Amino acid sequence: MLEAIEKLLILQDRDRKISRLRGELGNIGPERQALEAKTASSQAALDVARQRSKQLESDRKKLELEVESKKQAIERYSLQQFQTKRNDEYRALAHEIEMARRDIFKLEDQQLELMEQAEAAQKEAAAATRMADEAKKSADRQMADLTAREENLKKELAELEADRDQLAAAVDASILPRYERLRKSKGENVVVGVAHGVCGGCHMKLQRQVMVTCQGNQEIVSCPNCGRILYYTRDMSLAVAE
Repeated sequence: MLEAIEKLLILQDRDRKISRLRGELGNIGPERQALEAKTASSQAALDVARQRSKQLESDRKKLELEVESKKQAIERYSLQQFQTKRNDEYRALAHEIEMARRDIFKLEDQQLELMEQAEAAQKEAAAATRMADEAKKSADRQMADLTAREENLKKELAELEADRDQLAAAVDASILPRYERLRKSKGENVVVGVAHGVCGGCHMKLQRQVMVTCQGNQEIVSCPNCGRILYYTRDMSLAVAE
């Protein structure tokens, strides 16, 4: 194998590692946002549960006030009954008293229902509190892990990029620009093998003369179909796969 090809393969391997690390670093942000969203969702559920509990307590107190108001009304009507001497007024007051008592029964039923709902809401709020606490603790741990991983990835990336500069400087100046252009257009697979008579990049069948030239290891050979740089090693079979 040509020394130039060997250097390009080493450079290509370094570029692949750099690309992988950059991809991992690029995922850190979305992972962090997902954790924040999960924590916010748990907190929002807790806020809703607490607000529900508060609202039920407020509704219960309003009913208590209404019951008390009805009782006071009954006391007034009873006093007016005692004071009146007219039968029609007495009957009218008796009707008002009966209506107020019925209202009290209804209000007390509503109170019981609200008390049951409030008890269930308190349990839901307690469960939501536990879930929110657990979610925050878990998120904090994962956030710390993400931060540590991010720092390690940045450090490793900086080392690889510095090493990459040295490797690129060692490549023949007449070949490096071609490699860089191909890397921008073709991605990670720029220097590819010719096993089974096809280009390892575009997988198109190669002419016999191209394969023979690669096998000779005397010059840089490009795929006539995609332009990638080709190479051959002894463990590669030039026989076309059927």
